Amino acid sequence: MTTFAPPVVACRGEDDKTRPLVVLLHGRGSDETDIIALADHLPAGPVYAAPRAPIAEGGGYAWFANRGIGRPVAASLTDTMAWFRAWLDQLAPPGRPVVLVGFSGGAAFAGGLILDDPSRYAGAAILYGTLPFDAGVPTTSHRLSGTAVLVLHGDADVVIPRELLERTWTYLHDGSGATTTGFRDPGGHGLSPAALGELRRWLEALLASQTVTR
Repeated sequence: MTTFAPPVVACRGEDDKTRPLVVLLHGRGSDETDIIALADHLPAGPVYAAPRAPIAEGGGYAWFANRGIGRPVAASLTDTMAWFRAWLDQLAPPGRPVVLVGFSGGAAFAGGLILDDPSRYAGAAILYGTLPFDAGVPTTSHRLSGTAVLVLHGDADVVIPRELLERTWTYLHDGSGATTTGFRDPGGHGLSPAALGELRRWLEALLASQTVTR
């Protein structure tokens, strides 16, 4: 197993374990300073944390080694998910709701985390990305039963292979068992104002249903 350094983390909101935690996962080649700005447009109340991915790549960082765009190397994904969980368990012990919001490569990583351990998370937003199919995490029927998922896709997205976007959309709506909210944007690989509004509304509704238990 690969050993990674503890993550650099950008935060918004007071460090208060009595409030839900929303983890923002940046895209491939980016870092935590880009995606933490998203918190300024999302509901007040939770704590927002944006960890830096552990693998240096292209002037930024990545959540896993790739064997093609949107196709994680299974062993790499296993290692980085274990590293992430070790960090998360210190910040959010059982009983504190955790919501994942991932963009592009961060969306694939968020998808891997919820597929690996659905009960650990209150929900996940998969933004302009694919689930990590054929990468060592289960994508069986009803794997995400009862899990709240938001999936946002751009119809003109030419970054993520169309086949993977459609496979993700179909699985989340028809095969996963998740409580799925979907939004298709006519634009490309980027969060539009309309999509941002969908994310905010979904997150508000999800957070309203969560309570911290001890």
